[in-house]
This record gives sequence, C-alpha cells and structure tokens, in this order.
Amino acid sequence: MTKLIPVNTLPRPESGAPPPERIISGDPQSRSWNTYATGDEHFFAGIWEADPGSWAIEYTEAEFCHILEGESRITDAEGIVTTVHAGDAFVIPPGFKGVWEVVTHTRKHYAIYQA
Repeated sequence: MTKLIPVNTLPRPESGAPPPERIISGDPQSRSWNTYATGDEHFFAGIWEADPGSWAIEYTEAEFCHILEGESRITDAEGIVTTVHAGDAFVIPPGFKGVWEVVTHTRKHYAIYQA
C-alpha cells in the first residue's frame, strides 16, 4: 500500500520572487514547500506564502488554491478584482492573465496541473 503524503512545511522551503519585469509594487518575496510532484512533473502540490506586493501573472497551468491565512487581491485582464481570505478556495485556469496582489502576508495550499 502506498502511504499518504503530508502537505506541510517540514521540508526546507524554496525562496523565490516574481521576475523583476513583472513586479508592479512592493517586494513580494515568497517561500514554497513543494511536498509532492509526479515523476513527469505534470502535477505538484504544497504550500506557498508571500509578503506584500503585486505582480503580473500569466498562467499556463491550472492551479487549485486554498487560502490558509492573509488577504490577496487577484485582478483579471478585464479589471475584475476578487479578494481572497483564509478559508477561500478557487481554481485559476490556464490562460488566466492579470495581477496578484498580496495585501497581507498570504499562505495557501496549492495543487498545480501542467499539461
């Protein structure tokens, strides 16, 4: 029997930030705990957190997000703003373009599928 794989922050995180040309405001540093990936790396899951700031996003993947703490605003290409808080869950589909703004330190579970 295959064991369950916990999604937690025990492994050492990877630090990151959006590419400089995508940053709109602030210094949005992030940390990711990628706790699972398939061998072909088409699917992976873990925990992500980031500090306040905003940056342009362009998704080629599908991402399921469950916000654990904080507040972020996601603005789509038409200017529609969605504010997400702890407890909110949503999917960002491939082809989504817009802006992710971390208002207060945000942490989320993520599950990503890249075709």
